[in-house]
Amino acid sequence: MMYLFYIGTAKALVFSCFCNIGFKFVALKSATRRAFPGRRQTQMEMGGLDSDGRKFKNAEEMWREEVGDGDSQKKSQWYNKGIKYWQGVEATMDGVLGGYGHVNAADIKASEDFLNAILAERFPDAGRGRRLVALDCGSGIGRVTKNLLIRYFNEVDLLEPVLHFLESARVNLAPENLMVSELHKAANFYCVPLQEFTPDAERYDVIWVQWCIGHLADDDFMAFFKRAKVGLKPGGLFILKENIARTGFVLDNEDKSLTRSDSYFKELFNQCGLYIYKMKDQKEFPDELFAVKIYALTTEMPRQGNRPRSKRTTNRPAIIR
Repeated sequence: MMYLFYIGTAKALVFSCFCNIGFKFVALKSATRRAFPGRRQTQMEMGGLDSDGRKFKNAEEMWREEVGDGDSQKKSQWYNKGIKYWQGVEATMDGVLGGYGHVNAADIKASEDFLNAILAERFPDAGRGRRLVALDCGSGIGRVTKNLLIRYFNEVDLLEPVLHFLESARVNLAPENLMVSELHKAANFYCVPLQEFTPDAERYDVIWVQWCIGHLADDDFMAFFKRAKVGLKPGGLFILKENIARTGFVLDNEDKSLTRSDSYFKELFNQCGLYIYKMKDQKEFPDELFAVKIYALTTEMPRQGNRPRSKRTTNRPAIIR
């Protein structure tokens, strides 16, 4: 489920300094700015932890240690470790969800409610002459495509770097295994790392990115979204669903991925030239799991009426003790 730079599996991750149970997140290489006196620190400048309990002063320090400063070999080692981890995971629901296969129903329900609101507002002509196409990034075994996307989109392309996950997706999404009309299908299966993928121009109405972007360094995160913008049709958008750290970041040493805070994500969105159209908290997940958010991101600034209301919330990643 993970490409060289990201774990494409929708895997729920549990962080525990004591039990060594780590959530799988994409590690991002921070383009961190220096802190100046008299200016509030950004989330990228704030400290974080790794899954062994080690503290980092800021994301810049962490990235320098993990991927180096322009060291392509060290960066490749980082991504290869992530891929190797997922190559050892079974191509099953429980496997791709880190032993939490039972959260699938709650995950799909929340995503479907969110997607329905987006489709009604952005694509009111869907099904009446407009064919919808989606890209499922970090598609894994096709869990999100089969349970959600293929019911709303005429074509879904799957992007997954782990070969045995993608082969399982081909089987799961074969016409005889689907309960949808022949007007809906899984079209293309790309076994390509997220950081290396460039979509065809204006192919997609929605690019869905779930539980995989944590494997990208910050510079690769920004490069991916800037590149992927080309793949959106006019009016198209990204939907990103990810685990959220309470503050700063949490580094998973086992699969080499990063869980970012909401503010950290928002700083990266800003640097990518993306705007939050809508966002929502995932509900009904076990208490021991990190908080999860869904973001709808556009390349144009939303009209005033569509801007999300700001509210102060604390997203606490639960820790098993």
